[in-house]
Amino acid sequence: MLNVDTLIHARWIAPVEPDNVVHEHHSMAIRDGRIVEILPTASASERYRANETVNLDHHVLIPGFINAHTHAAMSLFRGLADDLPLMDWLNHHIWPAEGKWVGAEFVQDGTALAVAEMLKGGTTCFNDMYFFPDDTARVAAEAGIRASVGLIIIDFPSAWAQTADEYLHKGLKLHDDLRNNDLVTTAFAPHAPYTVADGPLEKIRTLSDELDIPVHMHVHETEHEVEEAMARHSKRPLERLANLDLLTPRLMAVHMTQLLVGEIDSLAQANVNVVHCPESNLKLASGYCPVHELLRKGVNVALGTDGAASNNDLDMLGEMRTAALLAKAVARDATALPAHTALRMATLNGAKALGLDARTGSLAPNKYADMAAVDLSGLGTQPVYDPVSQIVYAAGRNLVTDVWVAGKQLVKNRQLTTLDEAAILKKAQTWRDRIRQ
Repeated sequence: MLNVDTLIHARWIAPVEPDNVVHEHHSMAIRDGRIVEILPTASASERYRANETVNLDHHVLIPGFINAHTHAAMSLFRGLADDLPLMDWLNHHIWPAEGKWVGAEFVQDGTALAVAEMLKGGTTCFNDMYFFPDDTARVAAEAGIRASVGLIIIDFPSAWAQTADEYLHKGLKLHDDLRNNDLVTTAFAPHAPYTVADGPLEKIRTLSDELDIPVHMHVHETEHEVEEAMARHSKRPLERLANLDLLTPRLMAVHMTQLLVGEIDSLAQANVNVVHCPESNLKLASGYCPVHELLRKGVNVALGTDGAASNNDLDMLGEMRTAALLAKAVARDATALPAHTALRMATLNGAKALGLDARTGSLAPNKYADMAAVDLSGLGTQPVYDPVSQIVYAAGRNLVTDVWVAGKQLVKNRQLTTLDEAAILKKAQTWRDRIRQ
């Protein structure tokens, strides 16, 4: 018999790779944080001797969700300025609040709140864009969650940096500090075309090539953004980014609700990644990302929640369901975004966009054991014909019972193992009392 650290026996395993496959009565063997083998349960106990055995008799085991776009610390602004269009929300509420409150302590406490919420909902990796990314990285590493922290760049000063050059300098130092971190990676995070000038964007393109890391950016989020770009630059934002040679496989273009047919073709030809945030786009009335057309042209489309200040949750199960339903309505085609494709968007497609698909995003031998268990035994998810369809269309994040990152169990029987939930809640309430004064 072969020795492993953990042997998990599951009712179903949905590995995402290969497509449209669900293994019934299968088990997973894990050693040193990585998947050794997925095999029928009847054979697993004969082949492997484990230090720990986990029985998931009514669960489907899936890759952990990858939240491909969020602003974790903004969880402390959840519900602060609801029911407003994007630019009113930003200019008159969020940016003033950030100017008054954002600092290292805010980011630490807000990120801890976000990480706790995400883990309990089955998210094992998040791609962040916010100030004080060093504090975001520290919280993520201590919690044990995988993260890509954004090396934020924006033209105006903040508590984190005063100029574009200072943002870049601090970001590059953080990238160097995290170079050997197994859990936390980096991505350049210029906020948006309308908040970052050509000079810094040209530097980011060069550095992205040299360091081989993604560029994570809001692009074509609203009609107003495109109209403003035409007025200022006489070109649409994507055309400007193309002229700066930023349309590459490293670009993660977030939102993308305003796309022409020719622009979709350009994205496909350049292998640009699109991050779809359906619930945030709906709440801010930003528009509809043409997901069906993007997928049809071969564009890699991932899913993100955006920040809790504009969503108002970090629930990837909810995001999958909304994405699937919205895509069908926009395309007027019930087949536009099937359940298995929605799960892939929420897992492997996000890993691919981040350049992490060799490590995570699907359940396969040699990949890290980043995964979540969803209990389908309740009234609302019975009977089960296709467990993936049940996850996308019927399950809620309250059905996530267990979560692992690199084989380490971070949620056990719905309880966090590396974070103090009571302390996090207390700090969130303290921030509420300070901010609403």
